[in-house]
Amino acid sequence: MNLLQHYEQLISYDEWANLEVIRVFRGIEDLPARPLNLLAHIVAAEHLWRARLLGVDSPLPVWPELTVERCEEQVRQLPVLWREYLADNSSDLLDRAIAYENSKGESYKSLVRDILTHVFMHSAYHRGQIASDIRQAGSVPAYTDFIHGVRQGLVE
Repeated sequence: MNLLQHYEQLISYDEWANLEVIRVFRGIEDLPARPLNLLAHIVAAEHLWRARLLGVDSPLPVWPELTVERCEEQVRQLPVLWREYLADNSSDLLDRAIAYENSKGESYKSLVRDILTHVFMHSAYHRGQIASDIRQAGSVPAYTDFIHGVRQGLVE
């Protein structure tokens, strides 16, 4: 597996894990606000980083207010957008340095491969927070461990 294929696998993992979270959300009658806010942030952050890679404005604020349905729409759209980005096929795509400003207006330059790694780790971090919140509220959280998805054939 080369590095591009690895990122393709992480895209699949991210989609599967986010859809698992949404599946659990739909089974909770009184879903606490914070888990949904965190999932909306996951979606928005992915859009933000993709926009930075492309040098365009993000379609969502960093902390948007989204419904479960709107989150699902975005979760299903993002893998398509990420795969379009990776379809560039340039040999230097992952080693390109991208200049951008963070939400505080600070300027940075990062490699595409580091940004992509951050995106998927950031999402996993917040899914962990969601799982903790869901458990604390008395429900069973989604089991979204990467290795579980791979072992079960849910992530290719």
